[in-house]
Amino acid sequence: MSQSITITKEDIFQQVKLSCKIPELVEQIVSRKIILAAAEEAGIKVETEELQKAANLLRLQNQLTSAEDTWKWLEKHGLSIDDFEEIVYTNIITGKLSQHFFADKIEPYFFENQLNYAGVVMYEVVLDDEDLALELFYAIKEGEMSFYDVAHKYIQDLELRRQGGYLGLLRRQDLKPEISAAVFAATPPQVLKPIVTAKGVHLIFVEEIIQAQLEKKLHEKIASDLFVEWLKKQVEEVDFISNL
Repeated sequence: MSQSITITKEDIFQQVKLSCKIPELVEQIVSRKIILAAAEEAGIKVETEELQKAANLLRLQNQLTSAEDTWKWLEKHGLSIDDFEEIVYTNIITGKLSQHFFADKIEPYFFENQLNYAGVVMYEVVLDDEDLALELFYAIKEGEMSFYDVAHKYIQDLELRRQGGYLGLLRRQDLKPEISAAVFAATPPQVLKPIVTAKGVHLIFVEEIIQAQLEKKLHEKIASDLFVEWLKKQVEEVDFISNL
């Protein structure tokens, strides 16, 4: 039997409290206020064309291809048109503030930390037995088996086995320190001597080391990382008063 349930703003706020989300939301509120205040102090403005372009992008990201889709999405999230415009405005201001603060710092930061952005194309088999891993390592080195043969025989995960243990393009920070040290010291293509970690014994084939280039995607990532670090410090230094 269906029943009608009324949900009030007080119900929503009570659920937020019961979900222990208040500290997280307070941090987001403080962050937004810091961003808006810093943008005003820096004299950063947003033009109408920028708002329209960013609004179209936000609709595209949320697959809102018609006015009806947009209204349904706003209703679902309890948002008004003004709220939507505020989201768009804050997104633009955040990006502009990031560029304002860090545009001239990205390239120096990249060159100082270039090794951290190098990539590796690698394959991996994780075993439980170190003696077996050594045996397989020497078998591969001597041409008795291929790395693919080992991966096909010893990897349990079906998809990873089909890919021969291929992990794709990874960055230094994606790997455990003891693994990254060995991987980035390799001379590809090279099978590494088994490495023991808490996860098991890693048998790794390094196919290629890719030196980092400061292309657009990495440029944006560094700008974002620097901005997030800056914002985190600002939040930590703020004394705020709660009227909850």
